[in-house]
Amino acid sequence: MPDLSRDTLVSTLEEIALLLELKGENPFKTRAYRKGAEIVQNFDGDIVALAAANDLKGIKGIGEALQQKLHELASSGSLAYHEDLRAEFPPTLFELFEVQGLGPKKIKALYDQLKISSVEELKEACQGQDIAKLSGFGKKTVEKILSAISNREKFADRFRLGEVAPLAETLLARLRDHPKVSRSAIAGSYRRSKETLHDLDFLVATTASAELTKFFTDFPEVHEVIAHGETKASIRLENGLQCDLRAVSNPHFPFALQYFTGSKEHNVELRSLALKKGLSLNEYDFTGDSEIPEVQEEADIYRALGLSWIAPELRENRGEIEAAKTGELPKLIELSQLKGTFHNHTTASDGKNTLEEMAEAARDHGLQYLGIADHSKSSFQANGLDEKRLSEQIVTIQKLNESFQDFALLSGSEVDILKDGSLDFEDELLGQLDYCVASIHNVFNLPEKEMTTRLIRAMENEHVTMLGHLTGRLLLRRDPYAVDIQKIIDCAAETRTVIELNCNPWRLDMDWRWWQRARDQGVLCAINPDAHATEQLQFLAYGARLAKKGWLEQGDVINSLPLTELQKWLALPKSER
Repeated sequence: MPDLSRDTLVSTLEEIALLLELKGENPFKTRAYRKGAEIVQNFDGDIVALAAANDLKGIKGIGEALQQKLHELASSGSLAYHEDLRAEFPPTLFELFEVQGLGPKKIKALYDQLKISSVEELKEACQGQDIAKLSGFGKKTVEKILSAISNREKFADRFRLGEVAPLAETLLARLRDHPKVSRSAIAGSYRRSKETLHDLDFLVATTASAELTKFFTDFPEVHEVIAHGETKASIRLENGLQCDLRAVSNPHFPFALQYFTGSKEHNVELRSLALKKGLSLNEYDFTGDSEIPEVQEEADIYRALGLSWIAPELRENRGEIEAAKTGELPKLIELSQLKGTFHNHTTASDGKNTLEEMAEAARDHGLQYLGIADHSKSSFQANGLDEKRLSEQIVTIQKLNESFQDFALLSGSEVDILKDGSLDFEDELLGQLDYCVASIHNVFNLPEKEMTTRLIRAMENEHVTMLGHLTGRLLLRRDPYAVDIQKIIDCAAETRTVIELNCNPWRLDMDWRWWQRARDQGVLCAINPDAHATEQLQFLAYGARLAKKGWLEQGDVINSLPLTELQKWLALPKSER
C-alpha cells in the first residue's frame, strides 16, 4: 500500500471539487466531493487503511462512487479521475488558487473570458485594461489582487511552521528508523520554532554517511536532487521546500546540532565565550590550548562555557546568554501544562463540528475545559450568532455540562470589535458569558493611531476577557494591520486584559517577539487554537512552541490553570485578576 496520509485523501477530494466548479459542473456533484473531504478529515479511525481495503461501506456521506475513488487513491497512490480532470486545464492555473481573494468563480471567469491561466498573466491583466471587462472586478478588487500577488512573490521561498511540521516529522522518523542511524534531529529555524521557514536542516549520526545521503535523496517526496555528496545532500520536495541533510560521526553530533540550530547571532556569542576560555568552537568540536572539555550531549557544550543549557526556542541572542550565565533562564511552559483553551468554533458559526463533538475531542486531548467562542453577528460571512442564537447556545452549554464530570464547556463569544471600538453585543448579554474574546474581522486599513484607539476602547470594557489575533496577520499571505503593540500591551496590563497567542499556524499572533515584554508587564497569555474543527485542537502544540519562544512560563499562561481555579479567576472583576 502506498505511504499516503489522510491529508492526501482530503486535498485530492477538495481539488476535485474545485476542478468541477471550474468546469461549471452540477453544484450537487461539487458539494458531494467537498462534503466527502470533510468526512474523511473528521473520521474517527484509520480511514486510509479502510479505503485501501475497500471497507468504507456504511460511512454516512460517502456513497459507492466516492468509496471506489478513495479505494483507488489509497491502494494505488493515484486517482485517474483526478488526473483526467487536471489534464483539462493548464498546470499553471492552480497557481491562481494561491492568490488571496480569488475563489473558484472569479478564477473561472478569468479563465473562460480572458484565458488567464497563471499568476503572471493575471498580473499583466491587472496592470492593463483587460480585467476591467469582467463583472465583479472593480478597481478595488484589482488593487487587492495586485497586493496579494506582491505578497506571494515576497514570500515565495518561505513556508509556515504548521505547513511544514507534519512532513518534517515524517521525514525525521524515516531517518531515525534507518538501522545505521544512532542519533537524528531537525536543526535550524524549525528547531528554534520560527513561525516561517526557508528550509529544513536534518542531522544524523552514522557510520555510513554515503549510504544515508543516498537514502535521503531517494525519498519518494523528492522533486529534485540539488546536491549529493558523501556527507551532505540537498533535495527539493514536491511542494518546493528545500531539505538539507548532514551526516556526521556520533562524537561530532552534539556540536553539529548546536551549530546548525543557530541562530547565527547566538552562535557568534558562544564562539566569543569559547575564545575567552582559550577554546575554539565549531560544528565539529572544541579545539585550543586549554583543556578540551568532554562533550557527550549538546548541554555539555553550554556547561563548558559556564552556561545553563539554553532551549532551542530561545536562541535568538535576545538576552538568553546573559540569563544562562546567572541561572535566570525561565522554566518554559510545556504543552502538557495546558488544562484547557478558549477560542474555538462550532457548526453554530463557521466550524465543522458540533458542541458535543468539540467537547469529546477536548476530553480526548486530556483537557479539563473547552471555551466555545463562535463568531458574533457582524461576521455574517462566518454565520455569526445574533443575540437570540447566542442566548440559546448558553443554555445548551449549561445543559451539556450537567452530563460531564471533571470537564466543562465554557460559554464565550468571539465578539467583533467594530470600527469605533464598540462591541457587537451589549454588555447585558456579554455579562451572561463565562468570558469574551474580542477580535477585529473587518476594516483593516485604519491608520495606526485609530486602530490602536479602537482596540484600547474594546479592552476597557469590563466584559472583554482577552484580545483575539491581535494584529490580524495571515502569515505569508496578509501583513498585520497598523497598530502600536506597545500601547496595546500597556493597556492590557492596566485593564487586566489577556492577550491571545492564536496558535492557528496561519496566525501565531501575537508575535513571539513581544511576549517577553508583555510578560514583564504582568500581561497574561491565552494559548488558543482558534479551532474550527476537532483536529485543529492539535494546534495547541504550535502554541506551546511559540510561547516558549516568547519566554513564557506556566504562570504566564492563563489556560494552565486547572478548571476550578480558572472558574474562580473568571468570576472575579477584571481589576482583581
